[in-house]
Amino acid sequence: MLKFLPFLLAGLYAVAMYKFSSWRMARELDARSTRLVDPALTKEIKKLAQAMEVDDIPVYIYQIDPINGLAAPDGRVFITKGFYEKFLKGDVSAAEMASVIAHEIGHVALGHSRRRMIDFGGQNAMRMALGALLSRFIPWVGMYIANMVANLLMAKLSRSDEFEADAYATALMQQSGIGAQAQITMFEKLGALTGNVNTPPAWMLSHPKTDDRIAAIRANLDRWSD
Repeated sequence: MLKFLPFLLAGLYAVAMYKFSSWRMARELDARSTRLVDPALTKEIKKLAQAMEVDDIPVYIYQIDPINGLAAPDGRVFITKGFYEKFLKGDVSAAEMASVIAHEIGHVALGHSRRRMIDFGGQNAMRMALGALLSRFIPWVGMYIANMVANLLMAKLSRSDEFEADAYATALMQQSGIGAQAQITMFEKLGALTGNVNTPPAWMLSHPKTDDRIAAIRANLDRWSD
């Protein structure tokens, strides 16, 4: 039993660090965010809320420049100031912005933050076990390989979450009457908006390639229409 204690402690340490990171993020978001109040976006958000049969979906603006959406571990949904400014300039439509919000709602509804906390603890334990094993045969390099394998696994799980949240958003956009075409056009614009035209290989990415996400959305729409 004692031989498994280091791995158990590694898992518990990872969970504790995840909890601390979530707490620190919540403080950051509290300090640097405000409630989104925009008539055009509120109209689209109300459509999402009606489709979910809830009274309201609070959405907040996180006061940072990078273009992104965020589902916080405490369940709140954010869009960044940089993203909102693109909407104000007319680069992004209200429907396209609604698709980003629907995606983040998907992360909340599907419990991805809780899942990642569990996965993170398991991956940390796996990293230690694999590192200890490999270090017996290839000293100095074994832990490096174990870290690389654990990071690749984490990236793969993250991509799976993104596909799931995309599918949830597609269904919600269709159910709300906004339509999933806005989700597709949002992705088509995303590379130019963020400047991330050149990306590393898919197996190293925490998010799927944009073309793969668009293809998955279209495949879901075709399957659901059948």
